[in-house]
Amino acid sequence: MRRKVVGVVGMPGSGKTTLAEAAREVGFRVVTMGDFVRAEAERRGLKPTAENLGSLMFKLRREGGEAILAKLTSQAIEALDDKLVLIDGVRSPAEVEEFREKFPGFKLIAVKAPSRLRFERLTGRERSDDPKAWKEFRRRDLREIKVGVSLAMKQADVSLENLGGIGEFKASALKVLKELVKDC
Repeated sequence: MRRKVVGVVGMPGSGKTTLAEAAREVGFRVVTMGDFVRAEAERRGLKPTAENLGSLMFKLRREGGEAILAKLTSQAIEALDDKLVLIDGVRSPAEVEEFREKFPGFKLIAVKAPSRLRFERLTGRERSDDPKAWKEFRRRDLREIKVGVSLAMKQADVSLENLGGIGEFKASALKVLKELVKDC
């Protein structure tokens, strides 16, 4: 089976989840990298706070290498029967490299949005690891940059600006996704 794997990278609140929703509409199975960290936190009895998840992510990377989450994600994808797979939450150049090696034809989409807009979006969500204040938001951004998100974004095959409403961004995302899978 010829499988098409597409990754999504972006800062928190940029629109990765909205892009994943659009991907589901065109037949993608969505695999979220953060779910592996959340599952490990649960296994270890840790509350899923931003601080705990961030610390655990760094610990997993120290123990298993920078691409450990990409390796776990790749194993999960290989066990699927789906032809179209979208990886939500690529965070580093090491992960991009792992996916490019594992999945020939892998494409990476970077989702970009200004900090203030991302902060507004995050404070409106209901996730346990979302920031409640600007200082927390900046701390989380710095953690993401330290992991390598901004460097991974520079490796993207396609970049999408998310400056408007959900409908507008979803339409742009659908257009890009359909273009990426037209040869499948």
